[in-house]
Amino acid sequence: MPIRRRRVAQLVSAVLASLVVAACQRGPHRTVLTVYSPHGNDLLSFYEKEFEAAHPDIDVQSVDMGSQDIIDRLRSEKANPQADIWFGAPEEIFERAGREGLLAPYHPTWANAVPADSHDPNDLWYGTYLTPEVIGYNSQAVSDSAAPKDWDDVLDPKWKGKVLIRDPIASGSMRAIFGAIILRSIRDTGTPNQGYAWLKRLDAQTKEYTLNPTILYQKLGRQEGLITLFDMPDLAMLRDRYHIPVKYTIPASGTPLLVDAIALVKGAKHPAIARQYYEFVTSQRALLDAAERFYRIPVRTDIPADSLPPWIRAARDQIKPMPLDRAMLEQHLDEWMQYWDSHIRNSSR
Repeated sequence: MPIRRRRVAQLVSAVLASLVVAACQRGPHRTVLTVYSPHGNDLLSFYEKEFEAAHPDIDVQSVDMGSQDIIDRLRSEKANPQADIWFGAPEEIFERAGREGLLAPYHPTWANAVPADSHDPNDLWYGTYLTPEVIGYNSQAVSDSAAPKDWDDVLDPKWKGKVLIRDPIASGSMRAIFGAIILRSIRDTGTPNQGYAWLKRLDAQTKEYTLNPTILYQKLGRQEGLITLFDMPDLAMLRDRYHIPVKYTIPASGTPLLVDAIALVKGAKHPAIARQYYEFVTSQRALLDAAERFYRIPVRTDIPADSLPPWIRAARDQIKPMPLDRAMLEQHLDEWMQYWDSHIRNSSR
């Protein structure tokens, strides 16, 4: 073989050999841990890097999707689970998943540091973050004085065609808000009808139901809509980190204060590693990172208040939790959402 061709062949062989070695190092020797979560790429990528740095033999792969999409996927995969851990969604959805046999019990090392109503009595899920639902608005187009101060203010005719809503069927936040409105109706009148009427009026105000949060944020920032209903941590992060002109008001009459949770998937392929990840993302250090970097309010009561960001301390003073009958939500929320989807969505526009 001519010298030049031989050198090329040797170079190709060397490159192939190095690729094989690298593939072996990254492939068979790294265990894949699959995480289903609605928490968004920023938070999930941060925890992936931090966990992998501490456990270089593990490859964390996060699948970011809506809360309702997660439980639907776990149902379809029940016979052959593809996820190891479920990180994030309102407790009502975890309650349903536990009842359907989708979750495995785990008693975390910090179990005594959360209130009794922030975890499952059989250890199927534990609360991680508190998530208040609020009213957001584009602060360049809407003054603080003009912004809605309470839920009913969003129905003012001046906001007609200016409201953007994240698609409620897939969103844990929107399901919680809609559920709270219907529960208010049941408390006041004994039936959900007044709540359905309220949601129909909101539908008449709504310009668009966006497919995902990213589209919602973009449209709100571009003033394609001026008002939205969503969770406070995401809106605060849009304002402070991404400098999108968004502010929010905490509804005066009360706000749904959701317990965001975490759980192991029943039948997961890597339960021991899943427990390690569970403990990692719920440690005091990780929760402080989540508070400082991603605007999350920790459920754990053993974190000193003076170590939390000032906005969390202020929010705790301002928030008036809306009364939520969690048992009724667990039993009827799917039914209410199906009614909304079939009879109210886009019916008034």
